[in-house]
Amino acid sequence: MTAAMMIEARGLSKIFGPFVAVDEISFSIPQGQVVAFLGPNGAGKTTMMRMLTGYLAPSSGTASIAGFDVRQARISAAQHLGYLPENGPTYPEMTPLDLLNFVGEVREMEPRFLKMRIDTVIALCGLELVLEKPTGKLSKGYKQRVGLAQALLHDPAVLIMDEPTAGLDPNQIRQFRQNIQSLGRTKTLLISTHILHEAEAVADRVLLVNDGRLLFDGTVDELEENGSLEQPFYRLTAGGSLLNAGQAKSAATSDVGREGHDKQVK
Repeated sequence: MTAAMMIEARGLSKIFGPFVAVDEISFSIPQGQVVAFLGPNGAGKTTMMRMLTGYLAPSSGTASIAGFDVRQARISAAQHLGYLPENGPTYPEMTPLDLLNFVGEVREMEPRFLKMRIDTVIALCGLELVLEKPTGKLSKGYKQRVGLAQALLHDPAVLIMDEPTAGLDPNQIRQFRQNIQSLGRTKTLLISTHILHEAEAVADRVLLVNDGRLLFDGTVDELEENGSLEQPFYRLTAGGSLLNAGQAKSAATSDVGREGHDKQVK
């Protein structure tokens, strides 16, 4: 049986005056896949994610979550979606417990289900020690945990996260990656990052973007060279325009051949 497509982008573009932030990007992500949206700073990742979540209207193209168009059926799409922005919206005077109750009420969650979900996300995100502290006084790591908890509160099938480990220390990053791997067993995840090790650590698949264009769509293994993403990432973001794994491997072979020829000429 073919897996349901939980995230779909069809020709998505976003233009700000003369600047093209996202240039006709299309892809689909099936149920249960963890995908890294990889690219350097300014590549268009955040703009793309804002369009996928319905926060930002595209200049052209469409986006859907769990089969629901994010513009035409926004409420239905939102019911299946959890979103963690890089700097998640928080109310600094609220405690994590206050915030979770507030978010649940806004989502009109049934009280008994809300209580059960609050208990679940508190345990999952390790918030037991800070439940009564104002979120404004929490560390960056704990604020990120609170953001993840509110994104997961309604038990969405799809989770979109924008640079989720930015500003975290190594121990916090390790814990966050463990959470992602656990969530990936039951949910569809799209995680934007510019950190190569992040993609290698958590992703089943990589979407590599630069200058608003999709340059690669394939597995981590298909993109790697000599066990690393470093060289293909540098080459593609320096001006490449590769669209799939086969083309990437072909280009890598061509580069090796050119290097050997250059050595012979020298």
